[in-house]
Amino acid sequence: MGNEGLMVSVSGVRGRVGEGLTPEVVARYAAGFGAWARSRVIGDATVVVGRDSRVSGPMFHRVVLSALQSVGCNVMDIGMTPTPTVQLAVEHHHAAGGLAITASHNPIEWNALKFISSSGLFLDGEESAAMRAVVDGEIPRATFDKLGVIAEDVEAISRHHAAILAIPFLDVDGIRRRQFHVALDCVRGAGGAFMPKLLTQLGCRVSAINLETDGRFPRSPEPVAENLGELEALVVSSKADIGFAVDPDVDRLALVSEEGKAIGEDYTLALAARVALRHREGNVVTNLSTSRIVDDIAQEQSRKVIRAPVGEVNVATRMRSEKAPIGGEGNGGVILSELHLGRDAPLGAALILQLLHEESKSLSAIVAGYPRYSIVKDKLDRPAAPLDAVYTALRKVFPDADADLQDGLRLTWSDRWVHVRPSGTEPIVRVIAEAPTEDEARDLIRQSRAPLDALTG
Repeated sequence: MGNEGLMVSVSGVRGRVGEGLTPEVVARYAAGFGAWARSRVIGDATVVVGRDSRVSGPMFHRVVLSALQSVGCNVMDIGMTPTPTVQLAVEHHHAAGGLAITASHNPIEWNALKFISSSGLFLDGEESAAMRAVVDGEIPRATFDKLGVIAEDVEAISRHHAAILAIPFLDVDGIRRRQFHVALDCVRGAGGAFMPKLLTQLGCRVSAINLETDGRFPRSPEPVAENLGELEALVVSSKADIGFAVDPDVDRLALVSEEGKAIGEDYTLALAARVALRHREGNVVTNLSTSRIVDDIAQEQSRKVIRAPVGEVNVATRMRSEKAPIGGEGNGGVILSELHLGRDAPLGAALILQLLHEESKSLSAIVAGYPRYSIVKDKLDRPAAPLDAVYTALRKVFPDADADLQDGLRLTWSDRWVHVRPSGTEPIVRVIAEAPTEDEARDLIRQSRAPLDALTG
């Protein structure tokens, strides 16, 4: 099928509603996914379906239910929930797979399907290719007597709450005694249906904005520092101990200190790792574009940081093979192996509260104990020529750097790095650098762009 206006990646397919993403496109992908998932199990196949709060969510939700029935899949409908709740529900129901209807942090006019395998992880490259072959072929439909049936599971969120509270090293009673005052911004996403209850269960007093689950995002929904001005102001006006912001499908968490300053989403994983590594053996896994603040925190406890290619499934599968207790991405995505192998913002919030409890210090005081780095992100059109020549040229320009070629090229020094990689979803090359100062990071970007600019002419 034609993919005009669609962004197709390993884990999903997304587009602007009414342009690239229409009910017909969603029906095709959902049916293809269902047929693929069904072909991998013996007997009945159940697919878990959940969605975030986007305006187009209810429309696509109905399409997905019908499409899955049409290929003979039974559906376990969990309604509006965080994406990590869908992943946990796939495991709980021993389902053949899961579909999350969410465009994550994309702007309001977008929606998407995220494909989850029977393991509760997003599809890997091999699974995705096999599934897309079904989408592009003749999808086997069920006859009238073999159509799937729909059941509802209204306990998925409650089970997710309970699983977080049951993490053995989470001192729930101790956190409750602290009665933390939390400011919360759910950007009118699915977090409004999840976060207040969890924080209340942890004994927090909550001052919240944007809890309405209507998908009418009041600002750009990505939880990066420049979008969190309203939460920063709320922390100050309510005299909160900390501010939490989640994205619309609640897999990313950003922090605002008690001083009313967003500290940058890269700190979420680093600080969560500081807690987990105290209680668990093993190393940290993250992707090649994540801040080295994670390395600083791992080094404190004589642990290593293992880097995987960009993409949540790459981090999750590497965590599994390395038996790493914690991992995630520098965009505020925290994964704790003993909960499930997926980014989980509510989990991240619980770990950060545990950190405040254990340290008996403010968030700003904890952060002040670490070096500050500046990350600069750039992109340019992807050249027609292969990028291997660019990587070779860059290694000659920077012969003193450690080189990693798992995903593009990452060059690393003791206090800085630069990562050049082709995007998996757009016809661009991303260039990301981190250094002690913004000027030094920009200089790394400039030097790394030179061979690319020469190729694009």
